[in-house]
Amino acid sequence: MPDKPAFLETLKSLYQLFGDTSWPSYRIVPPASVPPPYHRLLVHHEHMTVTMEAFHGGPVRLQVLARRVSDAWYGRKILLLREQCPVQFGIMRIHLELCPPAVRAAILREDTPLGYILIAHNVLRYIEPLAYLQVVPDAALCRWFGLAQPRETYGRIAVIHCNRQPTVELLEVSAPLPLATQ
Repeated sequence: MPDKPAFLETLKSLYQLFGDTSWPSYRIVPPASVPPPYHRLLVHHEHMTVTMEAFHGGPVRLQVLARRVSDAWYGRKILLLREQCPVQFGIMRIHLELCPPAVRAAILREDTPLGYILIAHNVLRYIEPLAYLQVVPDAALCRWFGLAQPRETYGRIAVIHCNRQPTVELLEVSAPLPLATQ
C-alpha cells in the first residue's frame, strides 16, 4: 500500500490539471477489500480498456471530456463508453517526451483509448497499481455516469511504465455497476 501523502499528491495533481479543487469522496482500500466484480475490473496489471471490453461484452470508445497540453505532457479527462453507456471515468497525465513520435501522434488524435495505442505500437509496458479506492461520486461524476444520486463504486491510481520509464499517471474509476451484477 503506498504511503498516504504520496497517494494524495498524485490524486490532487491529476485533478488540478483541470483546475478542479474538489473531487469525489474516497477512501483507500487494500486490494483484498475491493469486492467482486470490481476486484476483477481493477486488481490486475492489465490495460483497463481490454478489461472493460471483456467485462462489458464488446468494444468501448473514448470520449475526451477535457484536455491540457504542455511541451512535456498531455493530460486528459475521459470516459470510456460501451454503446453510449459510460463504463469508466479517468484522468491521465502522459509524459509525451517518453513516447515515440508515432505514439505521441496517436494519443493527440484523441480517437483511440490509450491501451490500444500502446498495444498497437508494441510499446513495452507495465501497469503498476498504486492504490485502490472506494469512491462516492461527486456531482460531476454522477452527471458523467448518468446517476440521479451517488452510488458507491471503486477505482485505482496507477502508473504505466513504457519502455521501463514511468510515462503515464492515471486515475481510473469504474462506473457503478447495476446491482444485479454485484
